Amino acid sequence: MINRRTLLQTTAAFGATLAMPHVARAAGKTMRIAHAANEVHPGHVLATSFAEGLEELMPGGFNVQIFPNRQLGDDKQLLEGTVAGTMDVTAVSGVLIPLVTGRQGMNAWQLPFLVRDYDHFGELALGAAGQAIQADLAEAGLIALATADTGQRNFLSAKNAVSSVPDFAGLKTRIVPVPLHKQIWETVGTAPVGLPYGEVYGALETGVIDAVEINVSSMLGENLWEVGKNFTLTGHYPWHMSTLMSQRFWDGLNDEEKAVVTEAGLRSISKTLDYAKTQDLEGREELKSKGVEIVDLTDLDDMKAKVAPMTEEWAAKDPLIAGLVAAANSAS
Repeated sequence: MINRRTLLQTTAAFGATLAMPHVARAAGKTMRIAHAANEVHPGHVLATSFAEGLEELMPGGFNVQIFPNRQLGDDKQLLEGTVAGTMDVTAVSGVLIPLVTGRQGMNAWQLPFLVRDYDHFGELALGAAGQAIQADLAEAGLIALATADTGQRNFLSAKNAVSSVPDFAGLKTRIVPVPLHKQIWETVGTAPVGLPYGEVYGALETGVIDAVEINVSSMLGENLWEVGKNFTLTGHYPWHMSTLMSQRFWDGLNDEEKAVVTEAGLRSISKTLDYAKTQDLEGREELKSKGVEIVDLTDLDDMKAKVAPMTEEWAAKDPLIAGLVAAANSAS
């Protein structure tokens, strides 16, 4: 497990500015926000809506600079920099948070088929169970300000369309190399391949991988529709991203500023979810216009049945996971 002390020793130079910021204000306390997503991705909206909230609540109070598109590093580098305190604020994929910090609660969001849709996600993220998962990250030197679904995940195949569960068998499928994803996709029947996000396009194009579990926003933002034409709607889990502030930056804020950044984070959740939901539906039509075949999985219930035992298994690993599972199952 990486902690703030060890990272301070190894990533002291990480905070150097590599490119001009996307957004800059003229006055106030300088705050750098970095993320790895393209500007059309909901992850960018998570950052920009947070910045907009800061300006609404405290005009001129912060000089916000946003660095998208991996300008300051990929997700893992940004997360490690935030733990170390060399980054101010990052918006990162939640799947990496347990890997880097050892705090397991964030795994709950990607238990297969637990979260039904964007509205369900919002209810949970703003509720007690979702907020408890965020608060737990203080143990890793992180102040979690928001967690939002930036795109329901589906399945893209570069070869034949996947229309039923047997079609998954043996497909070399790119995953984030974390235990939860590996277990899910092995259970479904694929051959999972851990691969950096930035290498997905080339790997699909050259046949290094056959498929990737992905969302509409990434299909569009990374032009994956050029190398994969079979998009199967599974909706197996949300792709959650979190806005994280370093403890160092938080400690430099006064009480009023802390209240403002906390409220701005909460406001950014609903804005991001609204954007992601709209983009998901409209983006499917755009993908169709680019020659992508949108396929329904005919036996989705069979896929759900295969992975269903994992929910109880993972809930037993951490009380925060159990809390979100209980909240999800009792939500309206």
